[in-house]
Amino acid sequence: MGKKRYSPDFKLKLVNQYRLGTAVSKLASEYGISEVTIYKWIKLYAPVDGVGDMTKAEVLAVQKENERLKQEVEILKKAMTIFATK
Repeated sequence: MGKKRYSPDFKLKLVNQYRLGTAVSKLASEYGISEVTIYKWIKLYAPVDGVGDMTKAEVLAVQKENERLKQEVEILKKAMTIFATK
């Protein structure tokens, strides 16, 4: 049996319900998700100290995009050296 995948919107919905006062145990039983998973989502969507209003999920997305852009720059540099020698 594979892992279930939940959309970011669904995760955020549960986190917001928790922030509005719904107990994690109630959310877990209502949606059939483990409490540990919900606590991970709460931590993931909590604001990160020192980076403004960004959540950990947003910081991770920015880091992933930054890494992708670095790889693109390296590819372009290599292509530039190949075309410069021709």
